[in-house]
Order: sequence, then structure tokens, then C-alpha cells
Amino acid sequence: MSKPLPAVVRTHLTALRMLLVMTVILGIAYPLLVTGVSQVAFADKADGSIVKSDGKEIGSSLLGQNYNLPKKNPDDPDEEAQPDPKWFQPRPAASAYDPKASGASNLGPNSEDLLKNVEDRRAAVAAFDGVDPATVPVDAVTASGSSLDPHISVAYAKEQVDRVAKERNVSTETLNKLIDKYTEGRSLGFLGQDGVNIVLLNKALSESK
Repeated sequence: MSKPLPAVVRTHLTALRMLLVMTVILGIAYPLLVTGVSQVAFADKADGSIVKSDGKEIGSSLLGQNYNLPKKNPDDPDEEAQPDPKWFQPRPAASAYDPKASGASNLGPNSEDLLKNVEDRRAAVAAFDGVDPATVPVDAVTASGSSLDPHISVAYAKEQVDRVAKERNVSTETLNKLIDKYTEGRSLGFLGQDGVNIVLLNKALSESK
């Protein structure tokens, strides 16, 4: 009759078996199941909600991006990028819409730097869109918490219509219809406010004739 293993060995063997079983279940079976279900039921979202135009990937509907004019000197890191008037512009971003640098400015509500940033942005947006500074929407001068939000308010989108219409020689009616089409309602029906997905809006703008 074989001698039973010491209690400490039996304990470790039990733990090892449990580790192997849980590794197979949680490390292999569960991820494969979730991946399979997501690819079948939510293939677009599971792959990052990639937006394509003419067969080329141009971004994600979940991440905002800049729409700037080409730099005069691409090798000059100090040259400030200028917004392209032919596109609807996103809200400001502390990260310049770099996904690797997501985050806010962390300036407090009483910060003089924040106040100056807001006033400077208000003046710049008003001049760019040709509107009264007093009518510039809040989201046009403030960044989101992640600095990657692809949405702008309906008010900010409408404010830009005249500029974009003039630059592209299209009717304001056409642009307003696009804005209505890409306006998304509140989250869960009651959180936040209606917003316009600027990535999808500009994609549609580029494809419109």
C-alpha cells in the first residue's frame, strides 16, 4: 500500500489543478467565446468602429480627430496647425487628439490659465466662423475629459454651416440635413445632450456631391 502524499504536497497539487482548469476556462475558453459572440453580433464595434471612405480607413467613429490645413513646414515642431475651413471643426483637445495622450488639461475652474484659454478660443472661433463671440457654444471653447470625444453640440455644428457652405459652394440646406442625419440622441435617453458625430459628418461631407 503506497504511502499517502504529505498534506502540503496534496494542497499544492490541488492548487495546481485549479490553476490549470481556471487558465483553460478564463484564459482560453471565455476569451474565445466573447470574441466569437462580439464578431457575430457586433462585428463593427468589436473591431473599433472603423470608418472607411473609398475603401480606406480614415478613423474611428469613437475617436475625434483634427481637420487642419497642411503645415507650411512639416518639419517645424513649433509651427501651430491651423484649422481647415472646409471641414466642420471638433471641440478643443488638450491632447491634440492624440490617442496615446488622452486626458484633460487638469486646470481647475478657478484657474486663470483656463479662463484665458477659453477667452482666446472664443475669439478665435468667432473670427473663424464669422459670428458674434457671445453666441459661441460652450463646447467650442472647452475640451472633453478625454480630449478624444468625436461629438460636438448641435449648436456648434449649426454655427459652422455658413463657413463650410461658403468654402465648399454647397447650400446650407444640404449641410443642415447632414447635421440632422448624424445627430445622436442622449445616452440611455437621458444622459448628456444630443451630439453630432463629427467624424461621420465630415466623412459624409467628403462624399457628398
